Amino acid sequence: MDWDTALFHAVNEWAGRSAALDWLMRQCSSETNFIVLVAAFLVWRAWLDWRHGLLVTAVLGASVGAGDFIGTQIKSWIARPRPCHVLPDVHELAGCGKLFSLPSNHAVNAATVAALLGVLFPKTRWPLGVLVVLGGLSRVYLGAHYPTDVLAGWCLGGLLGAMVGYVIAKKPWLNL
Repeated sequence: MDWDTALFHAVNEWAGRSAALDWLMRQCSSETNFIVLVAAFLVWRAWLDWRHGLLVTAVLGASVGAGDFIGTQIKSWIARPRPCHVLPDVHELAGCGKLFSLPSNHAVNAATVAALLGVLFPKTRWPLGVLVVLGGLSRVYLGAHYPTDVLAGWCLGGLLGAMVGYVIAKKPWLNL
């Protein structure tokens, strides 16, 4: 057994042992919860300065859409099956998802948001980083992804979000 599969089993075997931990991991994996938190932050930014808030919201939406598209294309190209499709005894708590696994688009999207906002608003790095790590861990815990799927998603999303964030931050007319 390779290290990726061994680490997957080590994390996933905890699934189903604690109702509280199962609930927490489902919440950490919920796109809706992450979207609500980011939307609340963006509304607050728009309230402080509507022009910057709208610009950041539009750029963030386009970046997440691009990251999701790129992640989906890479999945189709690599065609790695999800662990819940090929490994026996996977504790599957939130549905297996579609056929392919690498990269995790949850991880791509979360890392894109965290990196972009972290560049533009450095005080958000710590809380967003915690959310990204918990979200990635939850994808393995719930049986949907291998750890390397999550790591690849973090790398792709982090690069995309940071690049876009630095391009936006370097525009002197934005005054972010």
